[in-house]
Amino acid sequence: MKTSPAGQASAPPRKRSALFWASVACAAALMGVALWMLAGNPAVLGGHPLLPGILLAAAATGAGWAVLLWRRRDVPRPRARVRAIGAWAGRLAVLAVAAGLAWLNPFAYQPGPTAEAGPASDLTVSETSTAITMSPEGARTPRGLVFYPGARVDARAYQDVLAPVVGAGYRVVILKEPLGLSLLDGNQARSAIEDNPDITTWTVGGHSLGGVSASSFALANTDITGLVLYASYPVESLRGRTGLSVLSVSGTKDGLSTPDKIQASRELLPPDTEFAAVQGGVHAFFGDYGDQPGDGKPGTSRSTAQQQIGTATVSFLGQLPGGR
Repeated sequence: MKTSPAGQASAPPRKRSALFWASVACAAALMGVALWMLAGNPAVLGGHPLLPGILLAAAATGAGWAVLLWRRRDVPRPRARVRAIGAWAGRLAVLAVAAGLAWLNPFAYQPGPTAEAGPASDLTVSETSTAITMSPEGARTPRGLVFYPGARVDARAYQDVLAPVVGAGYRVVILKEPLGLSLLDGNQARSAIEDNPDITTWTVGGHSLGGVSASSFALANTDITGLVLYASYPVESLRGRTGLSVLSVSGTKDGLSTPDKIQASRELLPPDTEFAAVQGGVHAFFGDYGDQPGDGKPGTSRSTAQQQIGTATVSFLGQLPGGR
């Protein structure tokens, strides 16, 4: 046994419990995930404010927990069996929260050849914390498209593929969804419509999960005249929704919204729905955010696919009442 300078025996260092180290791991996970996402992905701070707000709260919680652990590092904390089980369950829940936050890390905008070549038409872009608005420069238009991005996809990733719509005279509002999940606020398009009172004719659209929300919004709001689905389909039948025109654009090599799923969606859509298949197109070609796990192998280039997507969309919108 070691002795102190005064000749008194000193207690041996107390062995840290497994629960203590689990707490350290939880504090580190909360801080690490938050800092990794906030500093490493520009889409986090550039998106809806809910996600960075949660990440800042997670970082603060982790830092506070770390300070508390440091202050109590030499204080033994015996626990009854029931309390110990509860403590372990709580720490597992914290680690699950940290993993969930990491999963929410969005697919950031990756400018493609279209962006490098510059916009095909003059347009103005304005941005708020919840939307990106693109308008034809120097022109007032009564027509608009509100677009729901796919799950966890940066709203900026759709600026280039939707630029031809702006060139055709439409105002386009791309929504920044809370946590990148449109289902958390399926009625978000209404706010965009109210923020643009000069637009009298509205179409809604969306990519993947965003198309699901757009479909539900179009079903519930009769002032919507058109619905544009990119690699998507509704969960509720739109067959009884009168006065709604629908365009479904899909990729023949899509590994997520597969051709079979698109085919099965026909029974949920109006009989006069227009279908456009992008030969060789995949799920991630409907935006500029890189590759997506689970997607198919493309059979064409991104620029060729997006040209077809833009052409089909502009043609469809031009056929709507007041479309030209």
